Amino acid sequence: MRLMERATRLAVAIIASAGLNAFAAEPEAVPGEYLVKMRSPVSEDKAVLNVLSEQLGATVKSTIPGMQIVVIQRAVMETAESVKEVMTMNSDVEYVEPNYIYRANRTPDDPMLGQLWGLNNTQNPGVDVNALKAWDIETGNQDLIVAIIDTGINYNHPDLVGNMWVNEAEANGLPGVDDDGNGVVDDIHGYNAIQNSGDPMDDNGHGTHCAGTIGGKGNDGKGIVGVAWNVKLMGAKFLSASGGGTLEGAVRAIDYSTRMGAKVLSNSWGGGGFSQALFDIIQRSNEAGNVFVAAAGNSRSNNDSTASYPATYDVPNIISVAAVDSSGKLASFSSYGKTKVHVAAPGVDILSSTGGGYSTMSGTSMATPHVSGVVALMLSHDPTLDAVTVKERLVATSKPLPALRGKVKSGGMVDAEAAMLNITPPPNENDPRNWQSVPVAVSSEHPYQNNFTATYDVSVPGARQISVYFEKFQTENRFDTVTIKKADGTVVEVLSGDNDDTFSAVIDGDSAIIEFKTDGSAVRYGWDITKAAWR
Repeated sequence: MRLMERATRLAVAIIASAGLNAFAAEPEAVPGEYLVKMRSPVSEDKAVLNVLSEQLGATVKSTIPGMQIVVIQRAVMETAESVKEVMTMNSDVEYVEPNYIYRANRTPDDPMLGQLWGLNNTQNPGVDVNALKAWDIETGNQDLIVAIIDTGINYNHPDLVGNMWVNEAEANGLPGVDDDGNGVVDDIHGYNAIQNSGDPMDDNGHGTHCAGTIGGKGNDGKGIVGVAWNVKLMGAKFLSASGGGTLEGAVRAIDYSTRMGAKVLSNSWGGGGFSQALFDIIQRSNEAGNVFVAAAGNSRSNNDSTASYPATYDVPNIISVAAVDSSGKLASFSSYGKTKVHVAAPGVDILSSTGGGYSTMSGTSMATPHVSGVVALMLSHDPTLDAVTVKERLVATSKPLPALRGKVKSGGMVDAEAAMLNITPPPNENDPRNWQSVPVAVSSEHPYQNNFTATYDVSVPGARQISVYFEKFQTENRFDTVTIKKADGTVVEVLSGDNDDTFSAVIDGDSAIIEFKTDGSAVRYGWDITKAAWR
């Protein structure tokens, strides 16, 4: 009876406190984490802490024994006041307070920062990698090496020269001599697999662009700044001036990067069929504890059904990256995959270093170095993280974006601060999955016909916005399309290919027009709309 009475009191405390504080502004704190001061001594014994976790109704994350403090994790949706009220019902708890976040306001003075929407999006706040907050925690580690496996790096670029990796044995050795015995002569800043030389100078610009996004020197009063602006950049050139390369070159470049101590391997390239040699060398990088970040591809294809190498190799340390634009939508060119593509990152109109200056490029090639930079920050902040943990944390801490639901495993884009702090982001209020819904039954024929056009209507009377849910969606990619329009005929979105378990883009108003067009070639299952979300 007393247990039931206490449970009721706890529930009332949570509900009442949530109502009182629903609109109160709270100081910034790690979501769900609290410091609890105990009156009794705190043990570090795991068995004792497990018992304490049960007593507190929370997970004990860590301890500060000398202060008799335990750091606990509670449900993210609970308010701080409700947690305090519940916790202090335990007579052994002296006080409870949120795990507040403190910042050094470490914003670099690089003049082009305002043009780097991928780091700090002022037009669509939040649609970025959250670099400003991340930099208050970590800007990188000069002992951490990131290999850019690409067209090389202009290691004399003013925004890169200060962060270039230096092979001290070769830099201080004799010209024309393999001073460190690694099989490459004078490899001061990296390796050129095309010429089997130690000069990875970029003759294309692509690799230099990627390098700037990853680790352009920060707070130096010039140019751009990279996601991790205090790491070491290693050039591993296997792509030529025309942007092409061979399997042999790729294997040599990855092998060199792994042997010479790079912990993050950034790969903004793809092509070819399955290669056992490429698989094996990536597997070797995995065994060495490296993280292999790879571009998902620019073919607009579903990587779950159509492989894109090296991104879709089944190796644990591979992180496959899709591209989003500055509004948070999947880039029109980006490949995707609910299981094979892990996260998304900024990849449209990205400004970075090229040649001796700067230019804008687009592609999953530009999204990949954003993720490589975030991984570099994570490993700089906590060098004990292994590759699988890094990947799992990136997926779990990505900020949800409605347009990425069902398109990438995380359903969102990377968040550097959240990844370092291991914070699960709150639900996105603009995601239709978090809205109310009503059943709807609208379907194409199964399978549908060739050279077919039909129009369907979906409405939720009185709604301000709606989104239709495709339980199944399989059409011939790019040729058989579903166009979603507002009631006035304005096009909202065009869908094609494989889009099972997907909500449409948000449609303003209480109704939508669904227009289905097919061509005269292959046919597939079609699609089923089974509900409509609304608000």
